[in-house]
Amino acid sequence: MAGRLKDKVAIVTGAGSRGPGIGNGKAAAILFAREGAKVLCVDADVARAEETVKVITAEGNTALAFAADVTRATDCRAMVEHAVSTWGGLDVLHNNVGVESWLDLMATTEKEWDRVMAIDLKSMLLATQAAVPAMEKRGRGAITCVSSIAAMVGHGRTAYAAAKAGVIGFVTSAAVQLGPKGIRVNGIAPGQVWTPMVEALGSQARERRRRASPLGTEGSGWDVGWGAVYLVSDEERWVTGHILVIDAGLTATTR
Repeated sequence: MAGRLKDKVAIVTGAGSRGPGIGNGKAAAILFAREGAKVLCVDADVARAEETVKVITAEGNTALAFAADVTRATDCRAMVEHAVSTWGGLDVLHNNVGVESWLDLMATTEKEWDRVMAIDLKSMLLATQAAVPAMEKRGRGAITCVSSIAAMVGHGRTAYAAAKAGVIGFVTSAAVQLGPKGIRVNGIAPGQVWTPMVEALGSQARERRRRASPLGTEGSGWDVGWGAVYLVSDEERWVTGHILVIDAGLTATTR
């Protein structure tokens, strides 16, 4: 069904991909636009956001690029102000920014811990705080936050797993607080999708990840993006505080 986000204004953070291909944020931004939203594509590297905008506008849809470091409250307020001043309001915030950390418990330094927590978790707080006043003026809104199945299963990437678990706690807390304002807050926990962020793992790891799940198929940023479309659409008007797991059944094998 086309037009699921018709006339909505959306912000997607981390809307650029780190290299050739389609990351989760880029896919969400493109799909939001295809469904009728006007999309502000936000990235710390504005050139990456501009690449996403080119794809969207080439398809005849509406988007703008915006440079912001979403670990800074001033940048988060600026991106919301830009969306509101350009298109008149804000309906959707997709909190997608995140970085990996491959270090285990004893190898994780204080600097590494702080870096991952700031980008993967603090950014969700600051962007959401910035978005809420604009959504309140609309009397409604939808916020999604990208977590990971690393938050749900035993994992060797200590800082990453902890930050993504924090995202789940943030989602449930924010959903309860913002529900009375008509603002829904949900999360997405992707499994081992193949995106530019993990390209450096190589072909053997790629095949191993593909075979790990019951479906035995490879996930991509598009799979996560379609989940985001559902969560911010009016089809989902009665769902909040939910974590949508998109992992080809991988976490089912650990229950």
